[in-house]
Amino acid sequence: MGVLTVQRVGLELDTQIQAEATRDGTTYSGWLAKAAHKELKVRPGLEAVAEVEKELGVFSGDELAAADAWARETIDRSRCTAARPRRAA
Repeated sequence: MGVLTVQRVGLELDTQIQAEATRDGTTYSGWLAKAAHKELKVRPGLEAVAEVEKELGVFSGDELAAADAWARETIDRSRCTAARPRRAA
């Protein structure tokens, strides 16, 4: 990969990041910080899955589908809960 190719990819990435930052109403560096934070939160989970698969074998399509369904339902429930005002104690 030549220098020009690396520069072009870098410029394209910069443009994409700036567009996403603008869309999210944040700065370029703010968007990068948020992306890094997400990566740092997700990585341990991915490593745990890889460890389980190493010990027990790769998850089947049915297992992955069930996990996806569970995740969607959990996210939907959390959105409903977050939308309701909290009761005073």
